[in-house]
Amino acid sequence: MRFRPLFATCLLLAFATSTVFSISLHAQDDDSGKPEKHGRKYKAPPDTSHIEVTVIKDFNKKPIDGAHVVFSPSKDGVDEGSLEVKTHPDGKAVIDVIPTGSKVRIQVIADGFATFADDYVVAEPSRQITIAMIRPRAQISTYVDNQGKPSQLQPGVQEPIRPKPAAAAGASSASSSSGGATASGTTASPSPSTSGAKPQP
Repeated sequence: MRFRPLFATCLLLAFATSTVFSISLHAQDDDSGKPEKHGRKYKAPPDTSHIEVTVIKDFNKKPIDGAHVVFSPSKDGVDEGSLEVKTHPDGKAVIDVIPTGSKVRIQVIADGFATFADDYVVAEPSRQITIAMIRPRAQISTYVDNQGKPSQLQPGVQEPIRPKPAAAAGASSASSSSGGATASGTTASPSPSTSGAKPQP
């Protein structure tokens, strides 16, 4: 009689185990008909380098505030676009998004200075670059002028040289000469043909 509760407990436990096992088998059967879902594979972003550009004046080594620093990176022949950063009062422009191993063209534009541009290969995780800006200089072109000499462009804003019309210059010189004779009060001398003629009665 005392074994009856133990038997009932074992029977109840066996029933519960079989029920759970059948439910799990049923769930596996339902999932077998559906296609497996694969999420998008995570691709880690490339390593980037910390680039710090310091822009100074060449003649006194003082920093230039507000200079435009343009970064144009390219990697494996693929152009990554351009990024522009302005320098702070300490003359520094910092950027952290350029992939390591890129070839970067750095261009610096500042008022009153010649534009700077050069290429750098950034293979290290951190790079510091100092750029000394110079005053504008004369530019010599490959084209030649009318005398066969290389064409030279002086620094600063150039005004085109416009030749004056020749007719206007001749008219102004003639009017100035006639005006000067009238002002002096002299009269034209008589012609030789009339100077020796006698008056007719």
